[in-house]
Amino acid sequence: MIALQSKWRCLLMFLGIQLVVVALLSREGYHKRITYFIRIFRKVDPNAGLPGNLTGPSGDVYANHANHSYPAEAAQGHAGEDYYCPKTSPLLGGAFRVTFPSGLTLAEVRRKNPAVERGGRYRPANCKARQRTAVIIPHRLREHHLKFLLYYLHPFLQRQQLNYAIYVIHQAGNDTFNRAKLMNVGFREAMREEDWGCLFFHDVDLIPEDDRNSYTCDANPKHSAIAMDKFGYKLPYQMYFGGVSALTPLHYLKINGFPNNYWGWGGEDDDIAARVSLAGLSITRPSLKVGRYKMIKHKHDKGNDINPKRFNMLAKTRQTWKQDGMNTVQYKVVSRQYLPLYTNITVDIGSETRPNPPKPASRRP
Repeated sequence: MIALQSKWRCLLMFLGIQLVVVALLSREGYHKRITYFIRIFRKVDPNAGLPGNLTGPSGDVYANHANHSYPAEAAQGHAGEDYYCPKTSPLLGGAFRVTFPSGLTLAEVRRKNPAVERGGRYRPANCKARQRTAVIIPHRLREHHLKFLLYYLHPFLQRQQLNYAIYVIHQAGNDTFNRAKLMNVGFREAMREEDWGCLFFHDVDLIPEDDRNSYTCDANPKHSAIAMDKFGYKLPYQMYFGGVSALTPLHYLKINGFPNNYWGWGGEDDDIAARVSLAGLSITRPSLKVGRYKMIKHKHDKGNDINPKRFNMLAKTRQTWKQDGMNTVQYKVVSRQYLPLYTNITVDIGSETRPNPPKPASRRP
């Protein structure tokens, strides 16, 4: 009788241990162990990965890069009509690894993206994109970060079968940096070139980690960088609207664009979030699992010190948002370059002591 009870105890302990192990393996972050477990007990294809994991083909953003096309007969459509790309791209692979190899060059990024046209433009070869997105990147002295962003962003967007272009808006001179004003410039200059349906305002040091994070616009302004590694892959606070955001042209004009008077680091993201609310709109977001970004570590840039006036300025947003934005932005285009991987627009946006650039001298008759 005692021996029988001992056997039952052992059996119950064994079953308990199995339940604990299964629970641990089911937690997010243990996908590799899950895959190993399935291979042993189910003898599945060792190359088959779980959706969105970091093993198998989805781990490399360039894994299926050579297959971004459809059969030629499909592109012909029906009765002469264009063949639209599927609503959900079949090229999506989910999460992918993000690393920062020291030897990466722009020449290597260009070699790996042969379908990208001059100016950083791309459209699917054999189907008509359903969405047309312009990516606006405010920039100065961040060439090292830019090459990593381009390395990941081009295949990321191509997996989503978008018609897109990448615009880098470079602030000329050494005056205090003004991220928000550069985004106003980017909006105007991008819309002058093409009637984009969606605009993504993208920090140069943030790399998306999952291609299911769609770079298309929603019915309301969208905050895409909801889960950064910097914040432990959590939203730091409910009204946070920083890093990567998306607005349609109608959204952008309805909130009067971004403020022009935030010189230095901080404050403009909260001002923009307030504008969204004041314009009667709301913020949409992807899930925490999908809206993940890795930040390239760096120190504060020279000329981008913390803005000591930001809290006082934020307190006045309700009174100032209709008087400061797209309806008042002034700048001077210094140069426009259509480079292999992006369009570079260098602009003089003035300075904190000289808010607007000087007007060109009038020509004498």
